[in-house]
Amino acid sequence: MLKHGSTVRVDVGMRSISHNFSSSGQRGAAAIEFALVFMIFFGIFYGVVTYSLPLLMMQSFNNATAEAVRQSVAISPTASASAAGYASLVTTQATSALSSQLSWIPSAFAFNVTSDAVVTFDGKLLTVGINYPTSKLTQVLPVLTLPGIGNVPNLPTYLSAQASLQLAP
Repeated sequence: MLKHGSTVRVDVGMRSISHNFSSSGQRGAAAIEFALVFMIFFGIFYGVVTYSLPLLMMQSFNNATAEAVRQSVAISPTASASAAGYASLVTTQATSALSSQLSWIPSAFAFNVTSDAVVTFDGKLLTVGINYPTSKLTQVLPVLTLPGIGNVPNLPTYLSAQASLQLAP
């Protein structure tokens, strides 16, 4: 067993090679290696975490718009005496469904159904859409600028989802 600072002599062919196993020439190498590896792993970890939240929100927006359309279609056209009353019931139901489906979003994300969602119904086509500005998201989730990579996460201006259904006449 070699001890710290011991010298090993190896005969290779006709010449001798002597090597000193002292750690004095390796001072700081582990710290430099750790710093380099840490930056790479931190960048990967940060990317995974910061992209998972927008993807979760997009999935929730898609699900919420589809569910709002489904629940609104369940309203019978005979539920109201007039076409305008029926249109009002459908849009109110869609807005209510969006609110209940997206109630999990924390208030820090500043999601507001009245400003970030649009529900339109022209008597035949029901469209429910969400346009959530990523500027609201980046107030909570900081953007990290990595050299050579750019902004992480690199998101579009709006996270958008839309669902629509044409009703039979």
